[in-house]
Amino acid sequence: ACRAALEMHVRLSELNKAWEAEAKAEGRKYLPIKIGTGLNTGDAVVGNLGSDQRFGYSVLGDDVNLASRLEGQSKYYGVKIVVGDSTKEKARDFAFLELDLIRVKGKQQPVRIFTLLGDKTFKESPEFKNLAAAHDTMLAAYRKQQWDTVTGFLNECRRLEPSLKVLHDLYAERI
Repeated sequence: ACRAALEMHVRLSELNKAWEAEAKAEGRKYLPIKIGTGLNTGDAVVGNLGSDQRFGYSVLGDDVNLASRLEGQSKYYGVKIVVGDSTKEKARDFAFLELDLIRVKGKQQPVRIFTLLGDKTFKESPEFKNLAAAHDTMLAAYRKQQWDTVTGFLNECRRLEPSLKVLHDLYAERI
């Protein structure tokens, strides 16, 4: 699922570039397609469900609902892929950054959420290791309410990964 999500976003980027070129060549306005992806791991009921009046193939379950809620968080945090803790724990070869601890509808306990940034090669890169260290330090300082430390590490995170601007601006706004 992690590999598929990463590939979906790579392919969508390629398609958007092609569609932008087509629109420009035809003198049309270009509107990019943007998607968010939510991944969660757990039990689900899958199959043809319903009755004679309404019948369809579907997926049901608490973990499915959580995946849907995670997808909905992608825009808020400004990331492409939001992942639940259960998926992160099972996909240790991928590069994740913790986003937050949130309450979702239908859950009593807060849920730890992450963003998926890349595969094993990216996870082992010096760029990701530096970003992960700065980001983890920023989050730890944030949770301890050490605002000056948070601000310094937010600036470092912005420098290391400008594509996470929405996420880092969100934390700056909170403090």
